[in-house]
Amino acid sequence: MPRPNWFFAFPLDGAFLLELPEPPPSIRLYQPDDAHLTLAFLGGCGEPAALRALGVLDERIAVSPPPILEVSLGDVVPLGRSRSGYTTLSALLDDGRDEATELLSARRDALHEAATGSVPRRPAKPHVTLARVRGRASDENREKGLVWAKNLDLRAVRARLDRIALYTWNENRKEKLFRIVSERRLA
Repeated sequence: MPRPNWFFAFPLDGAFLLELPEPPPSIRLYQPDDAHLTLAFLGGCGEPAALRALGVLDERIAVSPPPILEVSLGDVVPLGRSRSGYTTLSALLDDGRDEATELLSARRDALHEAATGSVPRRPAKPHVTLARVRGRASDENREKGLVWAKNLDLRAVRARLDRIALYTWNENRKEKLFRIVSERRLA
């Protein structure tokens, strides 16, 4: 197994995932416990670096707690890059998008800097990943995945961003993809 990735995210109630239609072959729907909105993706930085960033998060929350945001989901779009196309199907935010973008932009760089010594070049793009493309998906199944995503209507799915968690890979990734290592409630 490759080195596990680490990231900070706002955990979400993923019960809505159980109500979605079955995705096409080669598209793996996330489990409800895997639902989150990423704050800072640290990659394979290792546990000591991730815990260093957690310390920075604690310091920042103590000095200036982030606001609790109410958001809703919107359009589902392909994200991520691979040689064969997109890697995930993710819901962008509808309500609360501007506020979430501002929050991510203001908070993620310090976490990246603490863990990896660098900051992301891409602008913040708040999203909730719903499904991941399996490694050897055919072009036909990728196209079916785009059709599946386009037909989803998630406007009624609302979430409260009131917790930040440090995640890494789950030991049994067939069961679920991620596990929370530590979590902070926002006041």
